[in-house]
Amino acid sequence: MSRSPVLLVVAHGSRDPRHAATVHALVRRVRAARPGLRVETGFLDFNVPSVPGVLESLAAEGVEDVVALPLLLTRAFHAKADIPAVLRDAPPRLRVRQAEVLGPSPLLLAGLERRLYEAGLSPADKSSTGVVLASAGSTDPEAIAVIAAIAREWRHTGWCAVRPAFASASLPRTEDAVRELRALGCRQVAVAPYVIAPGRLPDRISAGAREAGADVLAEVLGPSPELAELLLRRYTAALDAGQRTAA
Repeated sequence: MSRSPVLLVVAHGSRDPRHAATVHALVRRVRAARPGLRVETGFLDFNVPSVPGVLESLAAEGVEDVVALPLLLTRAFHAKADIPAVLRDAPPRLRVRQAEVLGPSPLLLAGLERRLYEAGLSPADKSSTGVVLASAGSTDPEAIAVIAAIAREWRHTGWCAVRPAFASASLPRTEDAVRELRALGCRQVAVAPYVIAPGRLPDRISAGAREAGADVLAEVLGPSPELAELLLRRYTAALDAGQRTAA
């Protein structure tokens, strides 16, 4: 019986040690959910092991098939350019498939709501609460449009209102979105960071939420069960797509 392809989780990396710690915690959760699957982690920058280093090691072990899964919530520059460039330089004996990015997905919305409830909200608060969907930000118009579409979709699940915000590259900022929701008449305002791991930009989101007096500030998605399940779904989808191509 042939082995399942290795799942290589490709993270951006950060100088902030909380980033790598969160990525590793998430990967441990994925391994626990699928004990028979080999899951490795590689970083594009700042942290080790690097993606090229992991690919070289896997090839040296005789591994033949890898699914590289970008640990990204939107399909922006890293997913479109950086990661494909790194994967093209993989050892020729490795078959490497790039999975889709994680977002958008109903599982991410479920994870965001979990974090908001952990921060003090309850389902009964939804109709009177405005939510800021706070993203890291991007210069890619496609990524910005996706965040706006997610905010519109989430609004229809019962919140008073949902507004997108960005920590960099785009507007509005978190603090401006908080003030807008307050002006709309929402009884309370919550900020939900649409980011996976702590770092400089998530800290900027938190600072904006505090500056504008948000009532609730959720934690980042982190190693949530919803995110772990989503990684496994993206892995399976990449395998299915590869089988259809081969057929």
